[in-house]
Amino acid sequence: MWQNVIYIIAIITMTVGNLFAIRQNNIKRFLAFSSISQAGYIMLGMIGGNQFGMASILYYIMVYIFSNLAAFGVVAAISNATGKENISDYNGLYRTNPMLSLTMMLALFSLAGIPPVAGFFGKFFLFTAAAEKGFYVLVLIAVVNTIISLYYYLLVVKAMFINKSDQPIGHFKSDWVTKLGLGLCIAGVVVMGFVGYVLEYFNSVSFGV
Repeated sequence: MWQNVIYIIAIITMTVGNLFAIRQNNIKRFLAFSSISQAGYIMLGMIGGNQFGMASILYYIMVYIFSNLAAFGVVAAISNATGKENISDYNGLYRTNPMLSLTMMLALFSLAGIPPVAGFFGKFFLFTAAAEKGFYVLVLIAVVNTIISLYYYLLVVKAMFINKSDQPIGHFKSDWVTKLGLGLCIAGVVVMGFVGYVLEYFNSVSFGV
C-alpha cells in the first residue's frame, strides 16, 4: 500500500512542480517550484525500499543541496545588490557579471541533470533504483518531467548568455562571504560529479558491464 501512495505522490509532485515552475517569471518562485519537482525525483529512490535506492537518495540530496544553494546564492547576491528578481532581468547578465552567470549555469545544469555534471548521476541512480524494482512507467514519467524541467532551466541560461538587454544588470562585486559560499557550492557540485563517475564505474564493474 505504501508503494502505491509514494507512486502517486511522486507523479503529482514532479508534474505539478514543473507545471508551476514553467509559468514563473520571478526567479525565486521559479526555483521554489522546481524544488518541489526535485522532491518527486527523490521518491523514486524511496519506492523500491532497497539499499541502492536509499544510497541514491543520499547522493542526490547532497548534489541537490550544493546545486540549489549555488543557484539561490546567485539570486540572493543579485537581489541584494540590485533588487531585481525576474528572469527577464537576467538578460545579458554574462556580459556584466560573467562569474555569477557561470555559477548559475553550472547550478542549473546540475539541477536539470545534464551530463556530465553531478545532477545527471543523481537522477540516473534514482531512475535505475526505481527501474530495478519494475517501476518502468514511473521512470518514464520522471524522464518526461526531466525534459520539461530542462526546457525551463535553459530559459534562464538563454537569458543570461544569449538574450540582449538595453539595461542589463550592472557589474557589481559580491562580499567575500558570498564568494566563499558560492565557491564551496561549486566545489561541492564538482566533487560530487567525480564521486558519481567513481560510483558508476564500480557499479559497472560489479555487474560486468
